[in-house]
Amino acid sequence: MKRTLSTSDKIMSENGADINNTKAKLEAERDNYKSQLETAQTALKDFEGIDVKDLQGKITGLTNDLATKETDYQNKLADMEFTSKLESAITATGAKNAKAVKALLDIDILKSSKNQDADIKTALEACQKENDYLFGASEPFVNPVSGTLGTPPATDPLASMKAAMGITETKN
Repeated sequence: MKRTLSTSDKIMSENGADINNTKAKLEAERDNYKSQLETAQTALKDFEGIDVKDLQGKITGLTNDLATKETDYQNKLADMEFTSKLESAITATGAKNAKAVKALLDIDILKSSKNQDADIKTALEACQKENDYLFGASEPFVNPVSGTLGTPPATDPLASMKAAMGITETKN
């Protein structure tokens, strides 16, 4: 005799299939979580024996070193810009010897000035008034001195050399 499946048997069969599918999903998730837990435990073992306070001290030290280097870099950059401004201003005044003019200026005060351009210009003007011999003359020459040779130089350099050697040209 053949037995026909009743409705309750069909429902129980479908319920069993759903339970098996859910069970398989849950087992896969469980295995995934186990794997993650093992990875985390292995990573934590790598950190055993490490002093966190020591690491924080090292990080603080490196951060301070970095800030110090940045400050040094900014100071060097500001010095280069100041030196460039000063030298171009000295050159613009027509100084004969820039080193000598710099020696007469108070560089530290000019460097710390809020308005460097104006203060450099003022300092150079004062230096120029007190030490005009260090700067080119602004007045044109009234009586320029002429050459000491009696005759103007020849226009042909080869002819001048021949005349100095006593060679005369003969034409055929």
